[in-house]
Parts: sequence; C-alpha cells; structure tokens
Amino acid sequence: MEQAAIVIVVGLLGACLVALVLVLVARREADAQRRQAGEDVARIKDEARALLADAERRQQRISDRERELAGERSELVDLERRTRAQADALAEAQRAGARAVDKAERTAARTLADAERAANERLASAREQARQELEATSGLTQEEARAELTRRIAEQAANDAAAQVRRAEATARRTADARARRIVTAAVHRLAVPTSAQHVVTILPLPSDEMKGRIIGKEGRNIRHFEALTGVNVLVDETPDSVVLSSFDAERREVAQVALETLMADGRIHPQRIEAAYAEALAGADERHDAAGHDAAERAGVDGLHPDVVRTMGRLRLRTSYGQNVLEHLVESAQAAAAMAAEIGADVDVARRGAFLHDLGKALTAEVPGTHAAVGADLARRCGESEAVVNAIAAHHDEVPPATVEAVLVQAADAISASRPAARRQDVDQYVERMGSLEALVAEHDGVRRALAMAAGREVRVVVEPDEVTDRDLPQLATAIARHIESDLTYPGEIKVTVVRELRASATAG
Repeated sequence: MEQAAIVIVVGLLGACLVALVLVLVARREADAQRRQAGEDVARIKDEARALLADAERRQQRISDRERELAGERSELVDLERRTRAQADALAEAQRAGARAVDKAERTAARTLADAERAANERLASAREQARQELEATSGLTQEEARAELTRRIAEQAANDAAAQVRRAEATARRTADARARRIVTAAVHRLAVPTSAQHVVTILPLPSDEMKGRIIGKEGRNIRHFEALTGVNVLVDETPDSVVLSSFDAERREVAQVALETLMADGRIHPQRIEAAYAEALAGADERHDAAGHDAAERAGVDGLHPDVVRTMGRLRLRTSYGQNVLEHLVESAQAAAAMAAEIGADVDVARRGAFLHDLGKALTAEVPGTHAAVGADLARRCGESEAVVNAIAAHHDEVPPATVEAVLVQAADAISASRPAARRQDVDQYVERMGSLEALVAEHDGVRRALAMAAGREVRVVVEPDEVTDRDLPQLATAIARHIESDLTYPGEIKVTVVRELRASATAG
C-alpha cells in the first residue's frame, strides 16, 4: 500500500512538473507573439501614415488641377464667344458677296445676250451675202451645191470604207492563215500513227512444217473444204513457214484467220473440226467487235459510249477507205481534233468525241439507206450523244451546216488524217478520173481557156481569156471556182485555185 501511495505521489509530482514546464513555455511563446504583434501594429501604423500623406499630396494636386481647368474653361468660353461673333460677321459678308455676284452675273448675261444677237445678225447677213455671191459665181443654187457636196463626200467615204475593209480582210487573212497553219502543224506533229495502207491478204506463221500437210489434208480434202466453207483462198506454197489467206472481203478473211488459228492450236484438222472451228469463229465476231471498239475508244481517250456504238465502232476495224483502215482513221482524227481544240480553247471533249464518231455510219451503210454521215448522226442521237456531237457527225461532209466550232475542227481533223502522206492509196484509173473531173468542173466557168490540175489534185491552174475576163474580175472568178469545187467534189485536204490572165500584143514589120 505504501509503495503504491509513493508511486502515486511521485506520478502527481511529475505531472505537476510537466504542467509547470508547459506553462512556462506557453508564457514565453505568448510574450514572443505579443512583441511580434506590437511590431506589426507599429509597421502598419507607419504604412498608414505614409499612405495618408500620399493621399493628401494627391488631393492637393487634384485641387490645383481643378483650379487650372476652371481657368482654361473660362478662357475656352471666351474663345467660343469671339469665334461665334466672327462666324456671324463672315456669314453676313458671304451673303453680301453673293448678292453682288448675282447682280454682276445678271448684268453680264444681259450684255452677252445682246452681243450674241448682234453677232448672229451680222453672221446671218454675211452668210446670205456669201451665198448670193457663191451662187452668182458658180452658177449653182444652194440645193444643187449641197447635193453635189453630199455626193462627193459619200463617194469618198465609200472608197475609204472599201479600202479599210480590204486592208482588214488582208490582215485577218494573214493572221488567220498563220494561226491555222500553226495549229494544224502542232496537231499533226503530235500524232504517232502507222502510215502503211491495209492489204487484202493475211499471213499466218506455221508452228511446224508438218502443219502445212495437215492443212492440205489427204488429196487436198481439208483445204478445199476450208476454202468452200469460208470463201477465202488459202495459199500454202507462196511463202515458207507460213500460210497466206487471200480475200477482198475483210470479214471473211478475219473469220478464216480465227478459225485456222484455232485449228493449228488444236492440231486436229478434218472437215468436221473445220466446221466447228468456223462456227466458233462466227459466234465470236461480236466479242471481237466489242474488244476492238473498246480498245479504239481507250486509245482515242473517249469514254461513256453506248454498247451499240462500241460494237458498231468495232466493225469498222474491217472497213477501209482508199486503203486506210477506218477505225485507225477515227482514232487519229480524234487525237488531231483534241489537239487543235486545246490550241484554240474549244471544248476538247466534244471535238474528240465528234471526230472519233464521225464515220460511225460507214459500218451501217449496207444495212440502212442514206449517207454515212446521216446514218451515223441518227445512231449517235438514238444512243444518247449530245446535239453538239451529233451535229459534228452530220456536218463533217457539209451535208448540214456546222453549228459549233468543234464541228469545224472535226472536218479539219478528218482532212488531216485522210491527206497525210501514205495514209491512203488510190488506183490509177480513179486518180485520172478525179483529175479529169476537177479540170472539167473548172472549165465550165465563163472565160476559162484552159484548166490544169497539178500536185495530185491539190492545186488547179486556170488560164482565162484576157478579152472576156479583166484583172478586176480575177478574185471573184477564183472564189467562184473554189466554191464550185467545194459544193460538187469530194476530196481530202485543200485545193488551191490559181487564176492566170495574160495579154499578149504582137505586130509584124515589113
């Protein structure tokens, strides 16, 4: 018990000691905080005194500024009063000046009117006197002199106008010829097309020498059956290691080529197999037409064609005109028309499309009545082509007037493709007939002594009778002959007409 009491007393004493220490520490901290608070209060008071002094100085400056502004305001009021008085005086002076100017103008107007009346009277009197003297001197009345003067002025004006028109026509012709020559030359230079004409034979290489015997067959049975079935002549001994198919009908020759290629690939050649290969070749004609049409449209840069148009275009791969393949001619024409349209700023797509389709009707002329231009235009219209393209097709041989610039470009592209070197060939009889027709047409005109076709029909020289045709009539005669050729002849390119008039005088002495 005693030990427990001692422990309790000791614990109480320790607690008292700890409490005493805590009280001393708290008192020391409170004293420190009190001192810090006093210092803070003193600092704040000093800052407040400084701020108060600054505010007093600012208030003093504001009061001084207000007094200055009050003085300036009073000066401004005085200045406005003086300015108003000066403005009133100036307005009064302006009114007085305006009244004076108005009075002076009225006086000057009256004086000027009087002077003009007097001058007009003197001028009228002088004109009358001069007219009387002029009539007495010239023997003409005023009306007769006016009519004569009017006639001379009108005649001079007509001569001047005619001279200006001739100069303008000459300048325009030189400029147009130079630009047209540059455009056509650029279009031709951009073309890269074959120049060889199409032939009437097809040469097929043989895979081996024994294939020639299979084609001939026992006692010529196979070759006779093939020729009778296809209508094509088969020449096996003309060239080594090859077979020649000869026929003027391009469609028959192509069917025979496909059938023979199929037989040589299969290796079995007998009458029954020949008939089967021939039937397959005939059945695949439409596919070949479509493939050729799509290939040509792609090379020409034309898309969106109707399937019927594509197939009809493909049939033209077997058509020739003076030895030139028509489908290749259309591709070349489309490229030339597009190049020229780009040069002059025309619609390139319309020109390209019209040139590519302009001979579309040649594939149908044996089936549909009418010219190939009209037949092709009708088919293009039914297949959804635009009116500009339809007009370009119908007008490329001037059967209808061209309605757009693109239609004229199609005509030019057609002529370029047909007249370029080695594009077409012509038989001698046809050539002579064309030269004779040209000379006979020119000879129909009055005053023509002789007509001579030159440069393969590209130029015609016309000699006229000097007693019947004057120098002044030469341009009109040349133009008339050119228009007659355009209307009555069909020809590629251009024909230059040169009219020559020669007057010779001779005498004999003795």
